[in-house]
Amino acid sequence: MGNSLKAIVAFVPSNKCQKYLLEDLEEMPVDKMVDLSGRQMRRLPVHICSFRELVKLYLSDNNLNHLPPELEQLQNLQILALDFNNFKALPLVVCTLKQLCILYLGNNKLCSLPQELRLLQNLRTLWIESNCLQDLPEVVCELSLLKTLHAGSNALRALPARLRCLQELRSVWLSGNLLADFPPVLLDMPFVEVIDVDRNSIRFFPSLAHLPGLKLVIYDHNPCRNAPKVAKGVRRVGRWSEETPEPRKRSGAVVEIALDEKPVLPPAAKTEPE
Repeated sequence: MGNSLKAIVAFVPSNKCQKYLLEDLEEMPVDKMVDLSGRQMRRLPVHICSFRELVKLYLSDNNLNHLPPELEQLQNLQILALDFNNFKALPLVVCTLKQLCILYLGNNKLCSLPQELRLLQNLRTLWIESNCLQDLPEVVCELSLLKTLHAGSNALRALPARLRCLQELRSVWLSGNLLADFPPVLLDMPFVEVIDVDRNSIRFFPSLAHLPGLKLVIYDHNPCRNAPKVAKGVRRVGRWSEETPEPRKRSGAVVEIALDEKPVLPPAAKTEPE
């Protein structure tokens, strides 16, 4: 189906046109995954919400700015990809999907996140890169199982002190923000393994040698006068370090460089998330 035809059909709300967008997807897929990425959709076909055992739903690279209330029926959903759409606010129905482990919200127009996000207590990975966030929403600090936070390419100038409450947090990706100082809260998070502050405005780095969990720090493209001190065995990527900066990027956010586990990539990268 050509993109131009899909774009025309997307405007027509009839059931017949919705099924055309689904390309005859009538029954629940055996792998419990539906990928509707890149189909020029302006509305999610409600028929998808009848697949109540669905585990993975990819809606990346469409023209969505809202979701139907029927999405609440997908209570087994663990992965939801809404990146590269036109969301100015996160639809509250997403916050009813309490089994979500991975949520992709990158490359939208989000200026905030709703307080209802706190209901997603199983969330392990949150992608909010390339939005319009000037502050990291405090509600993120209530996601107690969060392990990976991608918040690059926003307009963040600081991180909330409450972030230290996230004792499961292991990777913090902040590339391409407006940080003038290294976030002090990260100095109080001994279990963090990866810190990425590439492409900010940090002029001085405090010592990170006291962080026992740290494995990788990326600090290149800052106007810094020093390299951060780290403990033996910690990899540094940046000026005056032993590494040359070669992080892989997608949509403005640095993708995890493999440490002890398989990196989590968005669906567009054609690698299956864990």
